[in-house]
Amino acid sequence: MYLSFALSLNIHEGMFYWITDPKAGPALSEESVGLMFSFGSIGSLLGLLLYQKLLKDCPYRGVLFWAQLLHGIFGMLDLILVLRLNLKLGVPDKYFVVLDEIVSKCTGRIKRMPLLVISSKLCPTGIEGTFFALLMSIDNFGSLTSSWGGGLLLHVLNVTRMKFDNLWLVILVRNIVRLLPLALLFLVPGSDPSSSILTDKISKANEDEGVGKAGNIELVSLIGSNQ
Repeated sequence: MYLSFALSLNIHEGMFYWITDPKAGPALSEESVGLMFSFGSIGSLLGLLLYQKLLKDCPYRGVLFWAQLLHGIFGMLDLILVLRLNLKLGVPDKYFVVLDEIVSKCTGRIKRMPLLVISSKLCPTGIEGTFFALLMSIDNFGSLTSSWGGGLLLHVLNVTRMKFDNLWLVILVRNIVRLLPLALLFLVPGSDPSSSILTDKISKANEDEGVGKAGNIELVSLIGSNQ
């Protein structure tokens, strides 16, 4: 979960300065850019609704695989914007920025939901508040690491408020890094969210038949180790 958040490098500062630059970028005003970025909340809500209506009963691995993959692929929308290809397609900059922000937030939200569902199933009884605080700490630290990593990438590739020659390379590297968490999908259970991991069933399975004969109960070893 932490790596999924941390490796989604945040380069919004570099994109913001480029979008508002009068020479290298579209020269949009800071107020209009801030308004465009606010449409990301619509994307988050859309991602939440899509997961609730269409994906909540799908296997964890499948949802995470496609969400992480699309998160990296749709990141190329920034590259299309920086290379000014959107103008060749007849899409004005301000509309393309809004589209980019909505799609990015939507895929990011869908990517996050299965991790939260799995975590809720792993939570032992009686420590819900502590466990929620742990999840929020992972979320916030992952976001902080993402900002640090994005800032470091901008610095290494010499992208500043006035220099944007390597901004396209920053975007390309960021999108490749976004795909790295796919290598850890084997750690995620392959079942669907309807699988039961109730503590009493796990205890009975461990006592009577052992973990190896626990049927379709997922995450037995993880839960059992918390008891």
